[in-house]
Amino acid sequence: MKFTSALAAGFSLALATAAAAAEVEWKMTAAVGEGSFLYQNFMERFAGNVETLTQGRMEIQPFGAGVLVPAFKTYEAVQEGIVEAGHSTPSYLVNQDPTNAIFASFPGGMSPEATLHWIYEGGGEKMLQDFRREEMGLHSLVVGIGTSEIMAHSNVEIKTVEDLKGVKYRTSGAFAAVMKDDFGGVPTVVPGNEIYTLLQRKGVDAIEWSTPGANISEGFHEVAPYMIMPGVHQPSFLWEVFVKQETWDALPADLQALVEAAAKLSTYEGYTRFGDADIKAMADFRQTKVQMVQMEHAESEKLREAGRNWARARAAELSEGGNARMQEVLDSYLAYQSSWAENSVYLVRDAAE
Repeated sequence: MKFTSALAAGFSLALATAAAAAEVEWKMTAAVGEGSFLYQNFMERFAGNVETLTQGRMEIQPFGAGVLVPAFKTYEAVQEGIVEAGHSTPSYLVNQDPTNAIFASFPGGMSPEATLHWIYEGGGEKMLQDFRREEMGLHSLVVGIGTSEIMAHSNVEIKTVEDLKGVKYRTSGAFAAVMKDDFGGVPTVVPGNEIYTLLQRKGVDAIEWSTPGANISEGFHEVAPYMIMPGVHQPSFLWEVFVKQETWDALPADLQALVEAAAKLSTYEGYTRFGDADIKAMADFRQTKVQMVQMEHAESEKLREAGRNWARARAAELSEGGNARMQEVLDSYLAYQSSWAENSVYLVRDAAE
C-alpha cells in the first residue's frame, strides 16, 4: 500500500513538472562576455522578460561569447543551427554588407533619442527585419538601443582629426573604414574580452567600446590616461536577437506577440538603464585621474561629415551594382535625422552652462 501511494505521488509530481516545463526552449549565444554590461542589460534582460511575459511557456538560456560560439560567429552559428538564437550588433557585419552600418549607427548618425524613434516609429525595425530575412534567412528582434559611446580610452591625446593619423585604434564598423580612409588611422578589431589587456600592454594606442556606464566597469580609465569625447564615431548603437526565419515561423502567434513585446520592453528598459548608468559613471570618472579630452567641435564635425559621405558612397556603389537596399535605408535614415534636427527645437535640453 505504501509502495502504491509513493508511486502515485511520484507520478503526480512528474506530471506537475511536465506541465510546468517550457513549451519552447532556445539556447542563445552572445557576441560579448557574460560579465559585460551589454550582456546583462540587453541579453539577460530580454531572456528574463520573455520568461515573465510568456509566464514560463518559453525559456531562453543565454551564453556568453566563447562558451558555445566565438564572439564574431553568432550570426553563422544561428544560420548553421548550432544554437537557436544569437545576440549581436550589426556593427560586426559592416565588412560583409555596409547596409548594416545604418542600423548599427555610424559617424554622423542620429542621436540615441532620434534613433529610438526611427526604429519604432519611422520604419527602421521593419527595414532591419526585411534585410535579415531576405539576405540571411533570419528573423531579427531589436532588444537594445544605446546611448552615445565614449570615443576613446587612449594612451595618446586626440583633439583634432590630425591626431588620428597613425593611431592604432581598436574599433569596428563604419568608423574603422572612415578613420583609415579619411584620417590615416590604423583600425584593429578584437573581441571585447581582450580589449583591457590590449590597452594595458599598449598593443593599441586607443580603444572604443561602449558608453560611460558600461566602460567604467571595464576599468579602461585605469590603464589609459585620456578619455576622448564626444562619441561622434558611435552616437548610438543597436543590438539584436535573431533566429532562423523558420524557427520564428514555428512559434504560435500568441508567443510571437509576447516575444516581440519582451524585445521592445527590453529596449526601453535598457535605454533608461544606460542613460542613468552613464550619468553616474561620468560623475565617478571625474573623481579619478583620467583626463577628459573634449574634441574641438569643428574637428568632431569633420568626423561626422566624413561618416555621412562614407555611407552615401557605399550606398551609391551598391546601387550601381544593382542592390538599392542600402540607398533606401539610408534615405529613410537621413530624412528622419533631418526632420528631427529641424523640428526638435521645442525640446528642452539639460546641459551644463
